[in-house]
This record gives sequence, C-alpha cells and structure tokens, in this order.
Amino acid sequence: MTSARIEAELAELLDRVSARDEAAFRRLYELASPRMFGLALHIVRQRAAAEDVLQESFITVWRAAGNFQDALSPPMAWMGMIVRSRAIEVLRRRVTDRSTVTQEFEGETADTLLSTTPEPWATVDASRQALALRNCLDRLDSKHKQAIILAYLRDMTHSELAEHVKVPIGTIKTWIRRGLATLRDCMKGFA
Repeated sequence: MTSARIEAELAELLDRVSARDEAAFRRLYELASPRMFGLALHIVRQRAAAEDVLQESFITVWRAAGNFQDALSPPMAWMGMIVRSRAIEVLRRRVTDRSTVTQEFEGETADTLLSTTPEPWATVDASRQALALRNCLDRLDSKHKQAIILAYLRDMTHSELAEHVKVPIGTIKTWIRRGLATLRDCMKGFA
C-alpha cells in the first residue's frame, strides 16, 4: 500500500475514532503503532518507557481524534507529535528525578525538555507552519517529495530508501538535497 493510501486510511480511521468507533481505533493502532513505538523508543531509549509512552499516546489519540485536521498535517505527523510530547514528558520526569541527567543535554535539548506545554500562540504558529510545509511539499517533484517523506517522516536511512525505490544511494542523496533546497526556498515565502 502506498504512503498516500495509508495516510488517507489513517485520516478516515481518525474520523471514525472521533465518533468512538472501537473497530476503527483497533485498526488505527494496528497500522500506526509500530512507527509510533519506534519514535517513542528513539526518544526515551528504554523499551518499558516507550511502551508506556505508546499507551498514553493512543489514549490521547482516542480522546483527541476529533481535533485532528487533515488539512493541517498528515495523520502520522499528528500522532507523531503526540508521541513526541509524551516521550519528552517522560524525559522531563527523569530530569526532575535525577538532576544530573540535565548535564547530559545541551542548549536547545534542555530548553525543549523544560517546556513541553506550548503557549497558545505557538500552537497556532505551528499549525500555520505545518500547513505551509504541506503546501511546499506538494510543490516538489514527486521523486524529491517521496525521498524527503520517506527519509524524514518515515525515518528511513539513505540506504533503506535507495533499496526501497530501487535507485543508487547517490541519487537518493541528490534528490533529498535538491528537495530540501526547494523546500527551504518555498518556506521563506511563508516566514
């Protein structure tokens, strides 16, 4: 199934989940949980903690599915933000429990961990940025768009990506580099 089809199915499932459709929630979990668990594990670095993050995140998805707006972000990105927020909360609790952990983080990472609750204006700004990014992604050449989405939103390595689309790794790197340059220029128009 293509990523566009998966995103479309996820959007439909989130709509049904907002109406408290338990079968849709089970299917949503089945499709999204492997990626969401991988993201949680990548952030918290402990399997048990990642499992807790995943569970808390899907409880939030169940409760907040009515807030999902497909026009603002793809379903995986929206759920990924929920997982990321929960994972950062776990890290923040660790920092509180063990003050020495704070020394392991540098500059921006520490700032991010200390303030996980965004101000209302920041949420609006993030929604605008997500919409701008989506518009800019839609303007990209299909091969550049696919390479960027698979690399950054699906967390595929250049090697995995090259194997997936059956092109040399150098070509993948070029597509990503050119796509990111085009995205950067496009996003300047929204700044």
